[in-house]
Amino acid sequence: MEELSAFTGRETIFAAKMAQTNPQPSQHGPWKITVYDQENFQGKRMEFTTSCPSVTESSFDNVRSLRVENGAWLGYEHTGFGGQQFILERGEYPRWEAWSGSNAYHVDRLMSFRPISSANHKESKITLFEKENFMGHQWEVQDDFPSLQAMGWGNSEVGSMKVNSGGWVCYQYPGYRGFQYILESDHHGGDYKHWREWGSHAQTSQIQSIRRIHQ
Repeated sequence: MEELSAFTGRETIFAAKMAQTNPQPSQHGPWKITVYDQENFQGKRMEFTTSCPSVTESSFDNVRSLRVENGAWLGYEHTGFGGQQFILERGEYPRWEAWSGSNAYHVDRLMSFRPISSANHKESKITLFEKENFMGHQWEVQDDFPSLQAMGWGNSEVGSMKVNSGGWVCYQYPGYRGFQYILESDHHGGDYKHWREWGSHAQTSQIQSIRRIHQ
């Protein structure tokens, strides 16, 4: 349990950021996002309440800042919901660093996005499996963990996962860093049999921190 203390500072900072970017839910609808083509909420703006497969269809060359007003959203590096994934929860994102969430993988492109309908922070459950196809040692998770290894997971990799309910963000490194993989109970039937199913950008089975998505 000593390793966990190494991430306490990061977790505290993370919790503070979450408090800032997740105010009380609005009553105006389930999903709403406003995107801008310039940093700091400047330039051309457009509101969306449904999926956007390509911002170029709205005469944007890129999204450089955004506000999530309702619901949780999933942003993508490329058009057509491809490339790196970025979790977008309620709050303000004045520059791309605010959603890239990693010192290792900075991507200044956000070209498509969609709502996450399964997000349910209070009733989320996921089962981790040691090997592919739901084999080997398993562990049912219902809480946020900045370090899976510190809490008893045997190695730095996860073979497969079953999302029983809600939506989850899995991170390559401890402290919610590295590649982000968003796993949802209403995609793949909640079954992710192999790390390649985590996203088109997935290159490894390494997962070392995990948290529930805030709706």
